[in-house]
Parts: sequence; C-alpha cells; structure tokens
Amino acid sequence: MSWHTNYLEYFEKPYSCVPQTIVEEVRNNLTRFQTVDSPMATIAVIARNEETRLFSCLWALSESCCNYPIEFIGIDNDSTDRTAEIFDAVGIRWFTEMQKSCGYARRCGLEHAKGKYYFCIDSDTLYPPHYIQMYITALEKPGIVGVSSFWSFIPDEKHSKWGLKTFEFFRDIHVWLLSFKRPELAVRGLTFAYRAEYGRKVGYRVEIIRGEDGSMAFGLLKYGKLKLILSRKARVITATNTLGADGSLFKSFTIRVKNALKGFSSYFTKRTKYVDKESNLIDAFKKSKN
Repeated sequence: MSWHTNYLEYFEKPYSCVPQTIVEEVRNNLTRFQTVDSPMATIAVIARNEETRLFSCLWALSESCCNYPIEFIGIDNDSTDRTAEIFDAVGIRWFTEMQKSCGYARRCGLEHAKGKYYFCIDSDTLYPPHYIQMYITALEKPGIVGVSSFWSFIPDEKHSKWGLKTFEFFRDIHVWLLSFKRPELAVRGLTFAYRAEYGRKVGYRVEIIRGEDGSMAFGLLKYGKLKLILSRKARVITATNTLGADGSLFKSFTIRVKNALKGFSSYFTKRTKYVDKESNLIDAFKKSKN
C-alpha cells in the first residue's frame, strides 16, 4: 500500500463525508506540532474553494515525521465553500486573503509566518511523511536558501497510472537538467520552501497569473543556491489540474516537449533577466501598464 492510499479515501469528496473521529485525529496530530514562539519552519497551506481536497492534504501533513519545531497556518483566499470551516475544525491558525491569486495568498502566508523557513503548500496536494524533515535538513546546509523536489499526479478517469508515470519520467529529466543552470525554472509552488528572511526581501509578485514561485526562486539566487531534492521520500502527489487544462495527456506531453525544444538552450545557459508576457499579466495590471 502506498503512503498516500488512506488520504485518497476522502479526496475530491465533500467535507461532510469525513467522519468526525478522523477530524479529531487530525486535529490532535496537528496540535502536537504547533510551536507558538519560535518554530524552525512555517508550513502555510494555501486554499481557495478547496473543500473537497483540503482535508486530505491536512490529514497527510498531520502524520509528518519531523523532529524540528514547526507551525502550520492556513490561508483562505476568499473561498465561498467550507474551506475556512476545515481550518477551524483541525485547529490551526488561518488568515483570509481577499485578493484572489496564488501570489497574494502566498504573500499573505509569508507575512504571518513565524518560522525561519517558509513552506508553500498547495491544498490539492498530498505530502509524504518525511517531506518537511528532508526539506529543513537541506535548508540547514551552508549556502542553501531554497529547496524543491519532484511531484507525481493522482490517476483519474482521464489519466491512466502508466500514462502518468511515462509523462513524469520525461518531465523529471527535464526538471533535473534545468536545475543545473536555471534552478529557478525547476521550482513549482506545490514543492518549494526557502529562508523566510530572504523571501521577504525578494517579495512575491502579485501582478502575474502564474510563475510567482519561479520569480521568488530567481530572486533568492542573489542570497545563495537552490537545491533540487531527488529522493522519492520528498516526492509529493497532486491533482491533475494543470494537465487537464491542456486536454489529453498526450497533448499535454507534446506541448511540453515543444516548449522544451524551443528553450533547449536553457539547459546550458544562465539567465540574468526575464521579460513578462502580456498574456501572463493580471487584467488590472495590464490596464495600469497601458
């Protein structure tokens, strides 16, 4: 049985399906981690209308094996479902961010974080038991300011298990190659943690639709190195949202292959500057720019 099997029982299901006994178990487990005064790390769970996935994410996090003092906080990005109720039910501090976007939500978490290190956690993702421990251990090494790792997808009716494994195999090679010269491109929001002190100096970009984590990673490079953790113990598993946006798995694969070939030089050269595409700007910022 895989480490995430139990958590999938209530994944993609209404919160009302979760037995109260399990809610209490998760609440008790999370309570034992909370360190009010000086946590080593803040684990910020970002959610917007994630009622059907959030509890499974928190359940997985509650069974983390970590020797470091940590705190969990929640960020409700102006949800209209039971997201806030779930944060209350499991007993963690949470904050509301009314401006809708990942950039705003992640920035809100960073503003309220007490830990030396800041973990970005996506609520549609399940995290393995040694994830937090391995990340902090890596961050404690001299010169490392940020860490990331690989991720897998949860099979569904549109994406077969073996189809996803094939996709992930080639995707992992792509990410690994990028990590040498352009480590900022190997970072994804669902698997990213960094030194909070430097993150506050860099700041999150809130005017872009996607790429706020890559931008943060790029800014952190002036303070140290980014490390890609290769161990499967740090590999998370997430919903197929990003794949579904492109249609079939084959189409998602071909789109990414074309993009990789187009940016083939990225494997061998560093970048000193990135230029925003108009299509990636949030409408309000497009208007102000024009």
